[in-house]
Amino acid sequence: MPTVSAHIATTLATHVTDMFGVMGNGNAYLLDALSDTPLAYTAVRHEAGAVAAADAYYRTCSRIAVATCTYGPGFTNTITPLTEAVMARTPLVLVTGAAPTTGFRPWDVDQAALCRAVGAHVVTVTQDTPVSSTREALEYALTHRTAVVLEIPYDVGGLEAQDAVDSASAALAVASAQPPRARALDDAAAVLRSARRPLVLAGRGAFLSGAGDAMRALAARLGAITTSTALGRGQFDARYDLGVAGGFGQENAMQLAATADVVLVIGAGLNQFTMRFGALMGENARVVQLDIASTPTNDRVDVFVSGDARASVEGLNARLDGVASSGWRESITGFSDGTLRAREPGGRAASDGLLDPRSLTARLNQIIPDDRVMVTDGGHFLGWVNQYFDMGVPDRYAMVGTPFQSIGLGFPSAVGAAVSRPESFTVLCTGDGGGLMALADLESAVRTMKRGAIIVYNDAAYGAEIHLYGLAGFDERPMLISGVDFAGLARSVGADAVTVNTLDDLDVFARWVASGADGVMLLDCRIMQSLRAPYQEEVIEQNSALFEPAHA
Repeated sequence: MPTVSAHIATTLATHVTDMFGVMGNGNAYLLDALSDTPLAYTAVRHEAGAVAAADAYYRTCSRIAVATCTYGPGFTNTITPLTEAVMARTPLVLVTGAAPTTGFRPWDVDQAALCRAVGAHVVTVTQDTPVSSTREALEYALTHRTAVVLEIPYDVGGLEAQDAVDSASAALAVASAQPPRARALDDAAAVLRSARRPLVLAGRGAFLSGAGDAMRALAARLGAITTSTALGRGQFDARYDLGVAGGFGQENAMQLAATADVVLVIGAGLNQFTMRFGALMGENARVVQLDIASTPTNDRVDVFVSGDARASVEGLNARLDGVASSGWRESITGFSDGTLRAREPGGRAASDGLLDPRSLTARLNQIIPDDRVMVTDGGHFLGWVNQYFDMGVPDRYAMVGTPFQSIGLGFPSAVGAAVSRPESFTVLCTGDGGGLMALADLESAVRTMKRGAIIVYNDAAYGAEIHLYGLAGFDERPMLISGVDFAGLARSVGADAVTVNTLDDLDVFARWVASGADGVMLLDCRIMQSLRAPYQEEVIEQNSALFEPAHA
């Protein structure tokens, strides 16, 4: 008779196409049972990597993914990426072993308590519920857009299942977002009708709801200029779009955004970085927010509409049918002459002879094929990636680590992106600090990426710390990293690699890309340490008061 693990595997395989994991005692029965299903399993080398890969997989294809690990230290290794998934609102199921039903052994920990501490939901399998528990975990993850831990007690996984597998394939019961209230839409439409300088700001939530067509129609109807969060780009008419909003935006574009008298925010949480720590919008601008949250996500919001973004925008279009355009977008010359999105070009080399990350990233953007899926680790280098790389639609770009402000999830994130879009050119951007933290899964990335590049912004330091605490006068020695040969590390696990000391060294990469060859090339880019990304200036300004008493 089928085991509990076999029923879990069968249920997962009905609703999920991919799983990422590391094998151990707690999931051995499950992984063995998976061999009899069509579900594809990708092995990584660290449990944190399993969850990070599943997270990046969802963000780059919008299909739920599953991670798996063993109990105890296997599970505790997942806490950082599990927290990241919760904060990023990623539907993700982590299937893990757990203490036996007879009680904790000396090496067990209270995994459910750890889950509660980071906001992850827990479902525990019994001999009677492998199918229903697995379905519950998937349904909860999708409905609430969060991480769920499905625990299999150690003495249960190999038992004979006591439930019927017939219900495994039934459609999942996933609650959709609530429709917006008519009164709230009326209030929002009244504000938009009065706009003379309207700005529409979209986040990834707008993309997930399928609001694109309705959103573009609304922006055109209002004569609005547009902008997006870092993860919401590619949804608007480029002729009237400012690009990314916030600290990653171009200064001229952000100055124009601050002159808007009405700002419509669609599916964006308005975090401190998007808001430029309060400077994105003018003091007197009226703000309308459409979001699936139950309450506004920022104190600047004047009118809030709770509900599905697409339904909300369609409701606004109906209410504003026939309204005269403000004409603002057509009156702005900065779109046609390129001044609004102009980027600092950078130099061929920095003053210290190392690479200028601005010109480096601009050149990489030219070389890498347009059909790209890109993931990043966290770190100071994000300023250059977000300002100089052209991004496609939101599910072609994922910044894993940003919601939780972590680093060290880059290499396994590339695994998830490569599996989600094997036909595209996979790109990972990471720093040297985060790259060393994630080194266990460098091999996983090289093995999994069909064709792609790993770009290491190697400044021989923890860059964000250098620019914040070093500037404040702290001892810099703990912030420094002795020169690491990432190219050599990459070759040791089967990748092509080049150490990039000058822009001319990128010619090797350009020829490799042009050849159409499969495989992975790592670029160990030796960048200057002293150049500060513009977004970091905002962080420094916000934190400057912290250092004045100690370093007055």
